[in-house]
Amino acid sequence: MTALIALEEHVLPADLVERVWETSDGPEAITAKLVEVGEQRLRVMDEAGIGMQVLSVVAPGSQQVPVGDAVNLSRQLNDRCAEAVAAHPDRFNALASLPTQDPAAAIVEAKRAITELGFCGVVFNGHTHGRFLDAPEFDELLAAIAELDVPVYLHPTYPPPEVADVYFGGLPEQTGRALSTAAWGWHAETGLHVLRLAATGAFDRHPKLQIVVGHMGENLPFSLMRADAVLSGYNPNARSVADVVREHVHITICGYTTLPPLLCALQVFGADRIMFSSDYPFGDPVHHARFLANAPISPVDRDKIGFGNAQKLFRL
Repeated sequence: MTALIALEEHVLPADLVERVWETSDGPEAITAKLVEVGEQRLRVMDEAGIGMQVLSVVAPGSQQVPVGDAVNLSRQLNDRCAEAVAAHPDRFNALASLPTQDPAAAIVEAKRAITELGFCGVVFNGHTHGRFLDAPEFDELLAAIAELDVPVYLHPTYPPPEVADVYFGGLPEQTGRALSTAAWGWHAETGLHVLRLAATGAFDRHPKLQIVVGHMGENLPFSLMRADAVLSGYNPNARSVADVVREHVHITICGYTTLPPLLCALQVFGADRIMFSSDYPFGDPVHHARFLANAPISPVDRDKIGFGNAQKLFRL
């Protein structure tokens, strides 16, 4: 199989750590791997058979800072990622961080990152101060991204305080934090985000818009037909929600390395809409690569998931 392309691989520029991510959010070892985009990262990629990482700034990126700081921080994050790509253009590309707190400025930065810096897409880290992408203020931004003809990687972020208090409060601190993020909350919220876009006509307004979500579809493969059966009934003249999702959404295997979720995803989305990712440095690239290599699927589908679909969608 040709070298893998990994799509959800995280960075955090060393000089901007405290502006994006409190160091208490993760152990020092993780922070050290996030800031490193040289020999260590390339060595891990080689061990896993990964030819290219598409870099994105770890959540929440620039989306939760005050609006007055968001534009400058987004530009700095993108410039740092561009430097990493320029140092190893055959091994890295990147997704643009955007100041979604100021949608008009986000349009400007998206155009700069794609047309001047050469990035292959943009990343949205979930909600922006509790607002999802189906909100009216983001419609022109989605239109601009669709016009740029690049995909959006929709990545989870931390829940708003009021959600965290109600859904994940009253628990031991570590348990509540885990459930609010990687154990459940991230996936439920991102799947909800996609369904909001589909059910409110965002994809009908922007027919060229393509969204990528990680974590084997953020619960969507298992629950899509149930959601379709309920949501589609509210507007019988609209397209099926399930059809809309499967026309506009792609998924990666990021973080899911057991067979049943993959088989479910293949049955619901098909091999043409599944791609490889390892969630570095939170996930183990070698483990993800071995999982894909050993999965009981056809060589054709393995190549599509491993690199072919990403080459086509992101023009890599």
